[in-house]
Amino acid sequence: MIITRTPFRVSLCGGGSDIKSFYEKHGGCVLSTTINKYMYITSHPSFDKKTTVLKYSKTETVQNVDDIEHNIFRECLKQEGLEGLEITSIADVPSGTGLGSSSSFTVGLIKNLKCYKREYISKPDVAASACNMENNIVHTTNGKQDQYAAAFGGLNFYKFNKDGSVDVEPVLMDHEAFKQLEKNLIMLYVGGEHKASAILEEQSKNIVSAKDKEEGQKRIMEMTYDLKYELEHNNIDAVGKILDENWKIKRTLASGISNPQFDEWYERGIKAGATGGKLLGAGGSGFFLFYVPEEKQEKFRKEMSDLPEMEFKFDHQGTTVIFVN
Repeated sequence: MIITRTPFRVSLCGGGSDIKSFYEKHGGCVLSTTINKYMYITSHPSFDKKTTVLKYSKTETVQNVDDIEHNIFRECLKQEGLEGLEITSIADVPSGTGLGSSSSFTVGLIKNLKCYKREYISKPDVAASACNMENNIVHTTNGKQDQYAAAFGGLNFYKFNKDGSVDVEPVLMDHEAFKQLEKNLIMLYVGGEHKASAILEEQSKNIVSAKDKEEGQKRIMEMTYDLKYELEHNNIDAVGKILDENWKIKRTLASGISNPQFDEWYERGIKAGATGGKLLGAGGSGFFLFYVPEEKQEKFRKEMSDLPEMEFKFDHQGTTVIFVN
């Protein structure tokens, strides 16, 4: 049996610039961290060696890998030339909540299957393989940030170059500032479900065809560089201001990113003591992330108590094999 554990990510700034139509023209960058919420993938030989069994939100039992309905399972198994396995996926947080769970699944599955074959795969290679799988083979998304975050783990600055290459730079901070940043970020669950691919497809078209939206995405990229600078100088309170401006621009880039209810929750959060925040992921559902100075958190939690809080810590490892029998 092989078990892999792959973290979910929280994108702080830059999302959208990792879309191919944008970074091929302007370059792109994202600053994100992974958290201690995970996707677990287990694999072991099926009892019936001629049968492949997959267990996720449903159970599939097939004699031929080509008959698998789940496109990522099907194509990853075909890519590795494997069959006759029983594979299970379990997640700490539901899909469609803006934490990059789909890419964490792909990264974790690729890592797991490579380990099953006793083949080593590096973090850059598993990230690139997951991007190719999702963007070019099954066409479930058109971004890159989630796959790289899940593979590498930690607080990183990802630079998406015009030629398609990706540079990964750890964001280096003093330990105390790093821990305080972790304490000052509060995540509230607002529910709902979204199809990230549909929102990203609209955003992808808008940021290259509408001048104001293209300029908005370029401004978000500039703020991402600013955020990297401020964090590396331990000015964590700059996070709130940058998150606030980022969110105000982001929600204009596609129709499904926000709605009046989300706007109302956001304004309530600001009045309750947050200095900034954003809806995580493509938008439309999931979690609001707020930056709240520690001395204002008691009031904030009281006034926002109708929205469940999900406590979290930063993750540092990225996708990992945690068990081999």
